[in-house]
Amino acid sequence: MTFAPAKPPIFGETPESLTAILVSWGEPAFRARQILEWLYKKRARHWDEMSNLPKGLCVRLEETFDLEPARCLLVKDASDVTDKLLLELRDHSLVETVVIRAPQEGVGREHSRKTICISTQVGCAYGCRFCASGLAGWKRDLLAGEIVAQLIQVCHREDPTTPRAREELASFDNIVVMGMGEPLANYDNLVRALAVVNAPWGLGFGARRVTISTSGLVPEIRRLADEKLGFRLAISLHGATNEVREKIMPVNRKYPLEALIPAAKYFADRHGRMITLEYILIEDVNDSLEQAGHLAGIASDLHAHVNAIPYNTVEGLPWKRPTIARQDAFVSALRDRGVSVTIRREKGHDIAAACGQLRLKVERDGRIEAAPARVRAIPATAR
Repeated sequence: MTFAPAKPPIFGETPESLTAILVSWGEPAFRARQILEWLYKKRARHWDEMSNLPKGLCVRLEETFDLEPARCLLVKDASDVTDKLLLELRDHSLVETVVIRAPQEGVGREHSRKTICISTQVGCAYGCRFCASGLAGWKRDLLAGEIVAQLIQVCHREDPTTPRAREELASFDNIVVMGMGEPLANYDNLVRALAVVNAPWGLGFGARRVTISTSGLVPEIRRLADEKLGFRLAISLHGATNEVREKIMPVNRKYPLEALIPAAKYFADRHGRMITLEYILIEDVNDSLEQAGHLAGIASDLHAHVNAIPYNTVEGLPWKRPTIARQDAFVSALRDRGVSVTIRREKGHDIAAACGQLRLKVERDGRIEAAPARVRAIPATAR
């Protein structure tokens, strides 16, 4: 479904597109540069803050563009300093954005390194059996401006407590496109959004600090490999043989490992950097030592890093997380074969931080309610 809002998000515009609109209004071309500076460097939240623009132009901009296409409804703060933002779009769809902090030893929370996990779709059509994002199906793709708006919401939230935000355009360190949806199924909007994020007139955020995750859309992986911007790639593998992968990832029927692995190798060869293989460990499904052996072979062939992730329990799904001992045995089997591997003990478990969990709960319950984690609903007047 293509969403056509009454007013397009201003964050989807480029200097070229914005200049063309302004010139058609009889405005000088340099106004585009001024507007973009207000958006990305000064973080203006209202049109009337743009003090060097004529009042009449501010009125017309407000009539034409949406300056807040994503509103923060709810923030859940986890005990492990992971925060989840539940955002409402203009059609009342809900998406999630997660702030994952890595506190540095000897410094406070405000100095922690921050990775932002963003969404690209409302729901998901790919039906991975372990994931909450697709339980309610796919509703629509996010517009480029809605993808960028998630990061702007994070900046508005993090800037006041992030000292380096005064010198840098972004108050975070990494972006992972691993939230709700299959990013490469919304390819054009994703690439346009990340071009805005990367551009010096935008957030000026380096492509090497952006990781795009995919369940394995082979043609789009090859297409992404040919893009000029060198984003990083993570592949949600989750099964090291076709038999196991098909049990939990229907996409494997269309793009089996025999097609996926050469595409991943093509991407790695084009960009000259290590790919990450995401591997969620699910008890008695894909956590056997036999699977570890097959995974080691794939990782070695691709010179890839493996990110092992113990399953994050989702209400309504039957899967379980392996014991710590079983997790460690799986990881040890990879290391013994010379594979670069980390095990990511899940963050945000007490705030339902796995993709789509919070959104699904709010949509099913029809209300925002408190939970054991710290929950803060955002008053309408503060949005």
